[in-house]
Amino acid sequence: MSKIIASAVFRASNRIVDETEQFLNKTIAEKGEDFAFEFPDTGYFLPHFYAMTGIAVKTLGEMRQIMTHARSHTHPEPAESIYKPYLGEALDAGMATLFAQEVLMALRYVYKLEPYYDKEMDFTYNGYITDTILRDLGFQLVDGSMPGFAAIIGAAESEERAVKIVMELQQRNVLTFLSGHNEKGDSVTKQLHRQGVQMGWETRLVPLGPETEHTVYALNWAMRSAMTFGGIKAGDYKKILKYNQNRVFAFALALGPLDDMKWATGAGAINQGFPAICDTEVPEIRPRGVCTYEHVVKELDQDKLIQTCIEVRGVKLTMEKPPIPVAFGPAFEGERIRREDTFLEAGGNKTPAFELIRTREMNEVENGKIEIVGLDDKVKETLEKGGAIPLGIVVDVAGRKMQQDFEPVIERKLHDYINAAQGVWHMGQRDIIWVRISNNAHKEGFKLDHIAVILQNMIMSKFPAIVDKAQVTLHVNEEKVKELAEEARKTYKERNERIANMTDESTDTFYSCLLCQSFAPNHLCVISPERLGLCGAVSWLDGKAAYEIDPTGGNQPVPKGKTLDETNGRWDGVDKYVWANSHNTLESFSAYSIMINPMTSCGCFECIVAVVPEANGFMIVDRGFTGMTPIGMKFSSIAGMVGGGTQTPGFLGIGKYFITSRKFLTADGGLPRVVWMPKSLKQFLGDKLYERAKEVGFPDLPDQIADETMATESEELVAHLTKVNHPALSMPSII
Repeated sequence: MSKIIASAVFRASNRIVDETEQFLNKTIAEKGEDFAFEFPDTGYFLPHFYAMTGIAVKTLGEMRQIMTHARSHTHPEPAESIYKPYLGEALDAGMATLFAQEVLMALRYVYKLEPYYDKEMDFTYNGYITDTILRDLGFQLVDGSMPGFAAIIGAAESEERAVKIVMELQQRNVLTFLSGHNEKGDSVTKQLHRQGVQMGWETRLVPLGPETEHTVYALNWAMRSAMTFGGIKAGDYKKILKYNQNRVFAFALALGPLDDMKWATGAGAINQGFPAICDTEVPEIRPRGVCTYEHVVKELDQDKLIQTCIEVRGVKLTMEKPPIPVAFGPAFEGERIRREDTFLEAGGNKTPAFELIRTREMNEVENGKIEIVGLDDKVKETLEKGGAIPLGIVVDVAGRKMQQDFEPVIERKLHDYINAAQGVWHMGQRDIIWVRISNNAHKEGFKLDHIAVILQNMIMSKFPAIVDKAQVTLHVNEEKVKELAEEARKTYKERNERIANMTDESTDTFYSCLLCQSFAPNHLCVISPERLGLCGAVSWLDGKAAYEIDPTGGNQPVPKGKTLDETNGRWDGVDKYVWANSHNTLESFSAYSIMINPMTSCGCFECIVAVVPEANGFMIVDRGFTGMTPIGMKFSSIAGMVGGGTQTPGFLGIGKYFITSRKFLTADGGLPRVVWMPKSLKQFLGDKLYERAKEVGFPDLPDQIADETMATESEELVAHLTKVNHPALSMPSII
């Protein structure tokens, strides 16, 4: 690293430490040493400092030790030798910069200056990235559908270039964080805002804040991934940094000239294993000595910027674009199309609409055939001028390995595929769909038949092992759509009955899910007909279909073998598989127990079940609930005890729908043991919760289960359970 860069890093690190220390002293003088602070919805305190040192900072007074630590790693002069694995002077100064930036942002939160609100744009930045968001994106992180992360700092050479850069990243489904500005105060966030580009988690464009210092939010989010998914203990900084380098595919894209603070923040990012790609003339830092990867790379050709970023960081891309006239990628799935922006729509209680996958014989399907049926004058006029039309989407597939059981697996993907087109919006499934095509997409040349083009291409691309042929028919005659919808409902009902009748006892084979091992090396899910994956995204049918599609992939058959313990759910074939595929760390786990060798978690679970000893039962909290629970911890704190592939009796990560399964923790008392869950989770489960309660003989159980409006402390919970005579109080002791 040149002395020029090192000098910039040292200057900035000294300045930010000085300024933050002064701000901290002022805040302590006003609010006191014992003033408690935590970032919103996190169990990792000030996460960057916590990850690197293992020290939990909870008050303003305790923040002083962060500043002392940061001060010890700033330097007045550049050192000659800085290439050391983790202790090089400039890289240390970069890390000290991040520590100071994290304290600075914490103090800004104390004064309610974060998330930053820009009056000129009437726009609020995202600010701190919560643990809930980290876990919400967990499955996309591990299955490769979100292959990497970009932190864009500064401003592009023009608004048009800014749009082009982020669209290239969106099409590759790279999650993009935006921060900082140029010497004139302009930024990519402002450039996109002026161009009317939708920003937020839905579109994978997340503005963190207007200053370079706001980049620390993205960097401490990466630190948390090592603890959340990797199960690495806070303070084990070498493992955490290596985890970031080897498993978190992130990079910085610095647009425009680099000032001291950008260099210092970049040095901290480099320490985490994240290279910087710049579009200006800068000294490059290529691999040499103990450094095995690029630190700083320049790319002056604007058209090659994103490709260079992808190549330097080694981001693996899988998305293929079908032949349509608009951009395509999963990042467009969250795009909103308002009524005033809509050119054409179907369904949504405005017109009849449905979608259906049908298995046909090979000679009944013409591969690649796309047809619109029912084009009368009224529909033709609507297609030309805009409005609402009926729509029946029928996809006929054929294949030597295709099975009817795979139909719902493919059908659920139609939502993702249609939504991936920029300017096209899809909601719902089966016979409750709603589709919109925007005015902008129409101007770009997107027509109704392009929906069929998307589906035909994506199904053939994503399911080549089971689908040999696919043809798509779009029905637009209202009477015909209604008629076909009735036939489709019969198919839906048959599927429901077939799936409902599947039990763990009725199959000799379960399926594993190893996808999360890219983040949590020793974790695996074993998925049965009555227990879906803890992320909620993989059912037994999904696992079966995925294995047929890719026999060497992340979903493998697990022969049950001999039953060892019917009550707890143990089989010798499963135990052998678990031992071998957890890298000889887990001898066994139980499918139906939270107390005896419970199943492990990676970190992207939808809910956590925890034993409440005082209530002799379970509480369940979902990751969307940020309040306090009766065991005195919030979701984010409890999650720190469950993830990383470890077995923790009394705590368990699960998918939401496992709660209403007939096998829900039956070894420990099952559903009647549930004593508390958030009101929103009760509402989500709805009638299914009441139906299951009636099946187990306690029809009033959902009303007896407490929520946050009734109790947030164990004493309140027990009082409520006693008042309503909850069955858990009379069950055998769970401890």
